[in-house]
Amino acid sequence: MPSRFLTIGSLFITALPAAAQQGTAGSGAVKIGNVTISGSLRTRAEVWDWFHGNGNNQYAFSESLFRLSFSQSREDFDWKLELAAPVLLGIPSNAVAPGSQGQLGFGGTYYVANGKAQDAAMIFPKQGYVRFRYSNGAWKQSIQIGRTEFKDGAEVTPRNATLATLARDRIAERLIGTFGFSDVGRSFDGLLYTADHAGTNVTILAARPTRGVFQVDGWGEINTNLFYGAVTQQTGTGSHAGEWRVFAIGYNDYRNGVLKTDNRAQALRAADQSPINIATVGANYIGAMKTPAGTLDVVLWGALQGGSWGVLAQRAEAYALEAGWQPPVLDKIKPWIRGGYNYGSGDRNPKDGTHGTFFQILPTPRVYARFPFFNMMNIRDAFGELMLRPSKALTIRADVHALALANANDLWYSGGGAYQPWTFGYTGRPSNGYSGFANLYDGSADYTLNVHFAFGAYYGRATGHLVTEAIYPAGKNANLGLLELNTRF
Repeated sequence: MPSRFLTIGSLFITALPAAAQQGTAGSGAVKIGNVTISGSLRTRAEVWDWFHGNGNNQYAFSESLFRLSFSQSREDFDWKLELAAPVLLGIPSNAVAPGSQGQLGFGGTYYVANGKAQDAAMIFPKQGYVRFRYSNGAWKQSIQIGRTEFKDGAEVTPRNATLATLARDRIAERLIGTFGFSDVGRSFDGLLYTADHAGTNVTILAARPTRGVFQVDGWGEINTNLFYGAVTQQTGTGSHAGEWRVFAIGYNDYRNGVLKTDNRAQALRAADQSPINIATVGANYIGAMKTPAGTLDVVLWGALQGGSWGVLAQRAEAYALEAGWQPPVLDKIKPWIRGGYNYGSGDRNPKDGTHGTFFQILPTPRVYARFPFFNMMNIRDAFGELMLRPSKALTIRADVHALALANANDLWYSGGGAYQPWTFGYTGRPSNGYSGFANLYDGSADYTLNVHFAFGAYYGRATGHLVTEAIYPAGKNANLGLLELNTRF
């Protein structure tokens, strides 16, 4: 383990008690005149044990992300400027293997994305926008111009606590997200329009994603266009509450010379320089009902895709069916039991004129794959989840996933979309004709000390099946552990 990793960890542990006391007595954000100054620092230690390949699959490194924002709110407009400074230390230089084994976890990805540097840092504008607010009758509207963060499905925060959790953890960022788990993240440059009235929200976004995610240089844009429109409606009150949303997304990737990731032969992919133009339409519903047997919930989400994948026709689909139960027992730990099934279509035939792999666009994969060795492309994911909430400050969660490829003629996909001009953003490993993929067992604990300090811990173990074993015969299992400290002022 690198000495720098130990030094940074020791520094934060040593400083914690005094800082915690100061944070408790602090007043939060600082105001200078009408300008509010606030910030955050996230420091994380990651320990990877990727599937065993012909490279370094066991390593540790540290990452930190400091954010400092200046904002002002007036009666009819507001503005915000936020700077970000990601720092990566001790990235392994040998966590990339030849052939289909590829990058052995995020250590290999960070190394390649930052010009093969083991230490990397940068300062760049994370957000910078002005927003104008006005009313047209009963509708409250706003137009925002500039650089901002955006998450699909998070346009509205439901009033019901159960729905708010479901919207955040099981709906938001499936197709468009900030990739906030990475050390850099993703923003969007463009225009955002919103309108609200009587529980109805209309959101329209026209933007380009910024560089970032794994590359610490987040200054520039990527030559891909994103268009998003959605209508969200709150329904019900009291013991029966719900929320539905209909949405449409247009995505255009016209980067020249960037090899598309799909199951065609490399020569065919290299010859295909036509752009990607995909339209995605979908809808979702989340509902919660209080009964004498406890609170029941349901999540329904689905999307269809058409358009063109280079010279191929795009025809794909994805859906999620989930349900949960909060039994009125063990009130001191407030259990929440959930389960469901997620599906993203795969391509049946690499030699026909159709691309049948569901394209996840620009998501935050880790929301739905907490050990992010997979995503929602060519996947069948049956899962069960148990959440315990001993207090408002502490949440404990354990998940079990049974994973299989949706189609054995397609690839094992991972990644979360374009993050630099010369990298497609998704990787694909061959299935070798198998569909049996892996089981994932993981657990986490998140504790909020106060408004200034929060801690997180996660451990996940993947036990591979035929797909992973064919690529990594020396070891088909993998592990990921991390510790995280978040501070805010």
